Amino acid sequence: MDTIDRKLLALLRKDGRASLSALAAELKVSRGTVQNRIERLTRDGIIAGFCVRVTEADDPHAVRAVMMIEITGQKTLAAIKALRGIPEVRALHTTNGAWDLVAELHAENLVEFERVLRGIRAMDGVSKSETSLLLTTL
Repeated sequence: MDTIDRKLLALLRKDGRASLSALAAELKVSRGTVQNRIERLTRDGIIAGFCVRVTEADDPHAVRAVMMIEITGQKTLAAIKALRGIPEVRALHTTNGAWDLVAELHAENLVEFERVLRGIRAMDGVSKSETSLLLTTL
């Protein structure tokens, strides 16, 4: 990834519906360049997908949490791949200290949240986890 890729990703994080033309104008490159870069970033797994984010005020039953995960043995890459395939895992981070990964979770309601937790905890390689619900964003 180069500077243009990083700027493109930042723009898409800000507005995932921005037109190719608007992105090209902002980046001072051609529309085709933007299209090719988005296709490459998607193909290479840098862009994992596109989604709609609903504000908390419009989704009062949503459950948000941070889950710290410990992985056993040499199963980190397989666990990362599996976690990236779970739509409720909004972000995944490596970390130092007692935990190997930190997952940001977002579920429609408590029933779905519990289903996701059980699924992650049952994954091959996940030896331990700790989850904290996010209550209010300041």
